[in-house]
Amino acid sequence: MDTPLLIVFSRNPEKGKVKTRLASATDDDFALGVYEKLREITKRAVREYGGDIAVYYADHLPERDLFSASATSVFVQKGEDLGIRMLNAFRQAFSDGYKRVALIGTDCPDLSAAILGDAFSLLEMNEAVIGPAEDGGYYLIGLRSLIPELFTGKAWSTPFVCDEAIKTLERHGMGFALLPELRDIDTLDDLLQSGLG
Repeated sequence: MDTPLLIVFSRNPEKGKVKTRLASATDDDFALGVYEKLREITKRAVREYGGDIAVYYADHLPERDLFSASATSVFVQKGEDLGIRMLNAFRQAFSDGYKRVALIGTDCPDLSAAILGDAFSLLEMNEAVIGPAEDGGYYLIGLRSLIPELFTGKAWSTPFVCDEAIKTLERHGMGFALLPELRDIDTLDDLLQSGLG
């Protein structure tokens, strides 16, 4: 199918289970409030983008959630670590017939519909697209085919995640494009520098 798919990975917004690094410097209620703000920003970008959306929740399917109106489909993430969960989500998307698939989280206050649109435009001309995060990770990864090595045997939440992904794509001879570098919010310092708090 020609329609691209945007996968959104969201934690279930429950006190004590989100933004734990931020919570350790503040408290659980504050961290949950920040996470809900970030999810609202993500929802707005996703809604304005307007394509097919698959929302993957970390723990369980909520009865109601702010992504409900935007989602084409909803799932629970499956896998023992973040990489396997992402791999399984991409595998599902490609098995459903999507030819261009991008995955985002809900941690990036500068995410916009324009960036999402650019990601899928770049996927028309490239086999992969990556949105680098300032902390060395990435806020978006998009693919036209499944590359399991991108997601297996990785140390997540390190400053080398994006560089390793790029090296993997280069090893596979995959043409790729980079989106603008944006900031994820994981710590109090991230929050203070973002202006969101």
